[in-house]
Amino acid sequence: MINVKRLSDEFFRLASISSPSFHEGEIADYLTQRFRELGGDVEMDDAASAIGGEAGNLIIRFAGQHSTAAPVLLSSHMDTVSPAEGVQPVLENGVFRSAGETILGADDKSGIAEIIEAICVLKEQDLPHPPLEVVITVCEEVGLLGAKHLDVSKLMARHGLVLDTSGVGSVAHMAPCANKLRFLIEGVESHAGLDPEHGISAIQVAAKAISIMKLGRIDEQTTANIGIIQGGQATNIVPRHVQLLGEARSFDEQALQRQTEHMIDCLKQAADASVVEIHGEPTQAQLTTEIMADYPLMDVPVDAPVLQRLCAAAERLKRPLTVGRSGGGSDANLFNQYGIQTVNLASGMQKVHSVNEFVLVDDLEQVARLVVTFIQDMAEA
Repeated sequence: MINVKRLSDEFFRLASISSPSFHEGEIADYLTQRFRELGGDVEMDDAASAIGGEAGNLIIRFAGQHSTAAPVLLSSHMDTVSPAEGVQPVLENGVFRSAGETILGADDKSGIAEIIEAICVLKEQDLPHPPLEVVITVCEEVGLLGAKHLDVSKLMARHGLVLDTSGVGSVAHMAPCANKLRFLIEGVESHAGLDPEHGISAIQVAAKAISIMKLGRIDEQTTANIGIIQGGQATNIVPRHVQLLGEARSFDEQALQRQTEHMIDCLKQAADASVVEIHGEPTQAQLTTEIMADYPLMDVPVDAPVLQRLCAAAERLKRPLTVGRSGGGSDANLFNQYGIQTVNLASGMQKVHSVNEFVLVDDLEQVARLVVTFIQDMAEA
């Protein structure tokens, strides 16, 4: 059913196009042409103007065939992390890797290739399928920006698949909600050798806060991290400004709130303990906090029709799926918030976000076959 050479060639072409976030113009042009060749009605939204990128999200529609079932959503993202300039995919012994010091781009071009091959099979074999709405987003890797600026009023589907998680033979029906965190600490600068007594080190305040902060895996539901620390001017200046960038994520919305408040409280304690007397006045470090909701909780019931039909399709192919949860957010989180019940299917990519990224041709074929079978089943819904 699956044309392995065609699928492999498609992935090679996609991976050969450099498309880091905000620079998806070339791959968007290629995908527009490719989906039109397949008979799709292709539209690019205006997300580019909102996020400052080269291209918007692509929305592609295919009419149903021999089916009166409701539309089904299929989605992947076209951007990649860096380093991505000059990527050269290499196929050896059935495994795609990058030839150089770049990522491969299987995250998420594996998903795009599988969607394209599934549509090819449906068309050339005249198989029944519901109307398909394919959404290929931009800037997923930098905070799901494309999906956040997607005009969902253009979509009719209420069920769908996102193909955007590592491994093969698994599907995520749960993913955490997350907050991005930005903390600014303002101390008092002074000469570090001549007058340290009249300075308040923002770096020291930050260090004291982090030393009492619960980070890493908090419990089975929740994780937290401070990932970037920026501040200081010179070794002989007590630093006035420090910025901390971090995150918290959880499968429990209340736990996410508690962890976020805990991290803020640790910073407040450290700031309150920084009091020194300067020119006869008690002075302490000042704290500014910025909490940004990154993505909502995804929690699709295990008896949801979209998940049950996907598992049934896998069973018929004698490749049962492991149903579980993902530790990271994806566009699927947002589609569910928009009222489109969506699960996240593993697309075969491995060791993503690294120069060691790879994907097996056999896994690309397996996932594409499952997508075809799933779509056929949805035609009967």
